[in-house]
Amino acid sequence: MLVAVTGATGFVGRHVVRSLLDRSHQVKALLRPSPASPPPAGVEPVPGSLDDHSALRSLVTGADVVVHLVGIIEERGAATFQAVHVDGTRNLAAVAHQAGVRRFVYMSAAGARESATATEYHRTKAQAEAIVRAVAFPGGTVVFRPSLISGPENVPLRLLARLHRWLPMVPVFGDGSFPTQPVWVGDVALAFALAAERPGDFRGEFELGGPDRVTYADLLRAIGRASGHPRPLVRVPLGLIRAAARVFDYVPGAPLTSDQLQMLTEGSAAPANAIESVFGIRPVGLEEGLRRYLERS
Repeated sequence: MLVAVTGATGFVGRHVVRSLLDRSHQVKALLRPSPASPPPAGVEPVPGSLDDHSALRSLVTGADVVVHLVGIIEERGAATFQAVHVDGTRNLAAVAHQAGVRRFVYMSAAGARESATATEYHRTKAQAEAIVRAVAFPGGTVVFRPSLISGPENVPLRLLARLHRWLPMVPVFGDGSFPTQPVWVGDVALAFALAAERPGDFRGEFELGGPDRVTYADLLRAIGRASGHPRPLVRVPLGLIRAAARVFDYVPGAPLTSDQLQMLTEGSAAPANAIESVFGIRPVGLEEGLRRYLERS
């Protein structure tokens, strides 16, 4: 089977591509030329971007399935949530449908919704979901809404591990009670591969989470244990963090924006977790996954 992938050099994308190749599928990938992010071995690269219709046609020509992973967590220049999540998904879905692609698999996010109270990230993810569902792909569509994804390339989790090594105490926002359900990146990648290759079994929207539903404070403690440097937590009032985030909103590349803080405090649990009940994947536990990349880092 030939699978066309966007976001193949990203955090999740590299694992999805590896899973597809391990399962003997052919992979074409839409890539921006970059010495820092070469195409994974065994992948046919297609230079271009989501606003390049010629590149998109080259990407999907002959493909059985599209796996669309491109997403951003912060706007930079022309790479806005609207441009990437909404317009980019619309372009790709239209070109894929015209080319006769049978199936479309999209990575959304836990909490995606078109509510007025949602962040722009979550609203545009929900709009992209609607675009994908509206296209009549013969083999159907799958939309994944993963919780926090744990893996070696997760920069924020590695930063939190470094804080445990550097500081005598680690700050936690408010009471740290925000729920999350971290899921191992390899399990997410396998779910994507299964969704791509088995159209008769999987269609619709699925939440993906790990086996452990924890609070943010619990996650911080687990990171400390996995890194070998557990530290006590010190509470920082949420009001103070919100004020700092509002200032950071105007600082490019800031460590925390108001929207990111809102998404953190809303939580990212997966109450309808499909990873094992639907896809039959026995998920890696939170601390086991953290140890795989934090123990010696």
